[in-house]
Amino acid sequence: MTTQIDSVSLSTKANVYFDGKCISHSFTLPDGSKASVGVVLASTLTFGTGAAETMECVAGGCEYKLAGSDTWVSQSEGDTFSVPANSKFEIRVAQAYHYICRYA
Repeated sequence: MTTQIDSVSLSTKANVYFDGKCISHSFTLPDGSKASVGVVLASTLTFGTGAAETMECVAGGCEYKLAGSDTWVSQSEGDTFSVPANSKFEIRVAQAYHYICRYA
């Protein structure tokens, strides 16, 4: 599980979605790849993707359901899941879900 990310270029302005239920900060890694780190508060939300994404849970947990699936999958600290480009996923959070999102 990722606990620290060194040598990044961080955007200090927060990305605020869904009336503050999801807040993240974007950053660029030394190799030029893009990512964000953030938190989703208690809610059920639907996200759309442009690029493919890999979500890593760094604290808390959630349940997620990928587009085209009827199955909710539990995710906890240290787990990851991937979402294809130009797709959607639903996420259910009971308390708080802290994550890193890496874009392909």
